[in-house]
Amino acid sequence: MPYPKITPTQISQKLQKRFSKYGHLSLADLPKPSEFKDIDRATARIVKAIHTGEKIVLIGDYDVDGVVSTTLMVMFFEEIGVKLDWIIPNRFRDGYGLSPNLIPRIKDYDLVFTVDNGISAIEASKECKRLGVDLIITDHHIVPSTLPEAYAIVNQKQEECTFPYEEICGAQIAWYLIASLSRALKAKIDLKAYLGLVSIAIIADMMPLHHINRAMVKAGLQLLNRSELPAIKAFRQHLDKEVLNAEDIGFQIAPVLNSAGRMDDAKWSVEFLLSSNIYDARVRLERLVEFNETRKAMEQKITDEAIEQVDIDDDILVVTGEDWHEGVIGIVAARIGRRFEKPCIVLTRDENGDFKGSGRSFHVCNLFKVTNLCRPILKKFGGHESAIGLSLEAKNLEQFKQELQQHYKAQNYPKQLIDPDILGELSFSHIDFELVNLLKSFEPYGQGNPRPKFISSNVIIEDVNDMGKSKEHRRFTFSQNGVVQQAVLFKTKEVFHIGQVVSVVYEINENRFNNRVTLQLMVEKIF
Repeated sequence: MPYPKITPTQISQKLQKRFSKYGHLSLADLPKPSEFKDIDRATARIVKAIHTGEKIVLIGDYDVDGVVSTTLMVMFFEEIGVKLDWIIPNRFRDGYGLSPNLIPRIKDYDLVFTVDNGISAIEASKECKRLGVDLIITDHHIVPSTLPEAYAIVNQKQEECTFPYEEICGAQIAWYLIASLSRALKAKIDLKAYLGLVSIAIIADMMPLHHINRAMVKAGLQLLNRSELPAIKAFRQHLDKEVLNAEDIGFQIAPVLNSAGRMDDAKWSVEFLLSSNIYDARVRLERLVEFNETRKAMEQKITDEAIEQVDIDDDILVVTGEDWHEGVIGIVAARIGRRFEKPCIVLTRDENGDFKGSGRSFHVCNLFKVTNLCRPILKKFGGHESAIGLSLEAKNLEQFKQELQQHYKAQNYPKQLIDPDILGELSFSHIDFELVNLLKSFEPYGQGNPRPKFISSNVIIEDVNDMGKSKEHRRFTFSQNGVVQQAVLFKTKEVFHIGQVVSVVYEINENRFNNRVTLQLMVEKIF
């Protein structure tokens, strides 16, 4: 077994190491807005537009970060009593971000500004300039070698930008722009009140929960749990939870907010977050939940179909479909990757008969680096180390598959992949409420600070029972050297037997039921 034995003291030391670079920051450590390149120029131009009554339009994005960024800006402009029109491009009709497709809808405005997109809008920026429309871009994505022609660009990844943290999301930049505008306008705005929504975007956009991200999420979660925003109250009621944590946002709230943009139009999510009363919020949330249920059913159908195609001998799995919904194939790639413990790319036919799709990495593989070596036969390609998007002509599909395997092998990745989130082999005798409290002290968990996983071997299955409507879940009683632990494993078709000796990979959880709190192992894998 490649994992060392570990004690609670060693667990604490390992978790503390995650924060060795920045330490544990607080809101008092937040940099000033002026540390962003061009933010003062952007602020002055927006203030001028406000004072002179110019027509202003905001362009957002259809993911959670873009939805929240848009919501924050609309809320701020409502609070200062200024009209702001907004557009979120439709994934299916408009494509991503500030594209030339939007020009007919924005040509009559005096000022256009973006949130969470725009840094690659070269053609649209030229059109804005030709039409005499001033363009301000606020974005957090990788800066291309050629920049759009804009009045101002606020993006922390620009070389000349002095903002000290590179990995922040679009909603954080929107929040900083609001702070800058509020100061310039001498508006009496409670900036901290916006951090609840910002925390949702940070988590949903998978920003590392280090440095100011961690500070903003910690503060944001506290605000969400006492928020009077109708949308947040509706979410708490829907989840039947008084206290939301980072995992609730990542696994419950974010998918629901994302589903509108994936299945229909992201404007429904913005309108939900902007609900003025709890009744509207509940009705709008019902619509989003329906989108999400449709998304889950479609995702399951495509996953089942894709699994049938998997060649388990491949190092990078590539599966293709004729009419798979492009809004969910990225999630399918992640699910298949987790199941087979390999990187996965899922492709579907586009309107021209060619292929487009998404890929997700697994463990140590840098999927961006490997796939980038195939760029000469790709039409479009982008992404980062663990998530990519691409398109290619149908005639190049087989060559693409072959080259991928060759390039992967050339990287000489270790054959026995080690899950970096597993801290070590833990004895059942160490699992108690004291350990749970230790783990809680390092929350919130998420990207860059994953919830710790452990492995225990020589575990005896003392009891096992089916759970769920379709009996797709299992409840276990495990023992190890006489120490008993309760556990659950979700969504499995595997059959287990009493008396079986196994190894178990799991997280440790507090289970609250009937005013009683017990410890429970959330099992990921049994072998």
